[in-house]
Amino acid sequence: MTRRELLRRTSNGFGLAALAGILEGAESNNPLAPKPPQFPAKAKSVIYLFMHGGVSHVDTFDPKPQLTKYNGKNLSADLAKTIKTSFIHDPSKAILRGSPWEFRPGGTCGIPVSDLYPNVRAMMDDIAVVRSCYSDQFDHAPAIYLRSTGFQLPGRPSLGSWVTYGLGTENQNLPAFVVMSDGSTKSGPPMYGSGFLPAVYQGTVFRGGESPILYLKNPDGVTPGVQRETLDFINKIDKIQERTRPNDSTLDARIASYELAWRMQSSAPDAVDLTKESEATKKLYGIGEGVTDDFGRKCLLARRLVERGVRFIELISGTNVGADWDEAHTDLTGSHPRMAMKSDKPIAGLLKDMKGRGLLDSTLVVWGGEFGRTPLSQGDNGRDHHPYGFSIWMAGGGIKGGKVLGATDEFGVQATEMRVDSHDINASILRLLGMDHKRLTYLYQGRDMRLTDVKGDGEFTDKLIA
Repeated sequence: MTRRELLRRTSNGFGLAALAGILEGAESNNPLAPKPPQFPAKAKSVIYLFMHGGVSHVDTFDPKPQLTKYNGKNLSADLAKTIKTSFIHDPSKAILRGSPWEFRPGGTCGIPVSDLYPNVRAMMDDIAVVRSCYSDQFDHAPAIYLRSTGFQLPGRPSLGSWVTYGLGTENQNLPAFVVMSDGSTKSGPPMYGSGFLPAVYQGTVFRGGESPILYLKNPDGVTPGVQRETLDFINKIDKIQERTRPNDSTLDARIASYELAWRMQSSAPDAVDLTKESEATKKLYGIGEGVTDDFGRKCLLARRLVERGVRFIELISGTNVGADWDEAHTDLTGSHPRMAMKSDKPIAGLLKDMKGRGLLDSTLVVWGGEFGRTPLSQGDNGRDHHPYGFSIWMAGGGIKGGKVLGATDEFGVQATEMRVDSHDINASILRLLGMDHKRLTYLYQGRDMRLTDVKGDGEFTDKLIA
């Protein structure tokens, strides 16, 4: 029975107090109802900027003067033994490749950032760079799954799903977990799927361009009443099916999605209507400026969704052929400027806009990808995958900006100081949201599963906020 059916059947028979009690009980059964954090939280929501395909750390946020000095030389045999790559068969015979971009100090803190990100560089006082990330997966799909779900194979719940499972969402008229991409990922939908969690926690994909959500308006001749009757009939059929499949969460998710779609018809048009923004705000994000327009729209929409209580938003940059960070295999000097130009101004605009509106204090912004690129040269103008040491950064949500955490060696080959993996990062994200990664569990196949499995150091958060 839907809430509307309950209201219709009880409107003539219950007093207001009794009805309020019934509705309170019905609301508590909503899997996406807001839940209190386990302890005081620094952040209420997350915007995850995922740079799909692998951004070169030594060309963006981790300057290596020694790499430039020894450009064209071979890596030492001992250091070459510590890594393997997908397309460089013998790292000991490959040559070191210095960055072709200049690094300059950013903000008042002076953290060096390359010329690929001049606009983000100006925001470094609000950013904490983590230069010591590492992984043991050097192919795209396993590496993406590991960072997103804590496991290198598909089928586990994603970070966004765990967050919405643990906290619900403040806005019941918009999806709790929104994903915006510019194409299909190398890992497919499991990157933002709910895995063994109930399907209601999976990410909802918004389109790019001026119409992120299709079919918000009814076709001509379809009145709200007719639509409501249709949805009620569909829900009845689904409920009949549910009796024979009581443990199939996809039916519950389908029913919930129909009801959410109904509610979104009144709330979503306002949320996605960027025409209500000032021209100055649009310019801040690079909207209407060609190369930055698409990602700028996504970043501005992310801010509008956060304002309206959406819990987790993931923006994925670089999933189209010819417009992918992974084009660095054969065209580093072409692909990285192209991809950075698409995202630099929108990301800086997002940080500046949210800070000006007081949203950055309660919103954690994370930037990163599945791995970095090797300091070795692949061919004449390329870099291969490199999971052994790479960078991410965080801002807002309690993060103290203007600092660098961790380090790689002098050539950027290995993370050497304050090494952190995907479990440590995910544990810290959960902790900033007020959740203990060890206590956020779900019983599956006789075991209390968690995002970080048996790993994860949530204490890394102390270094981020100190």
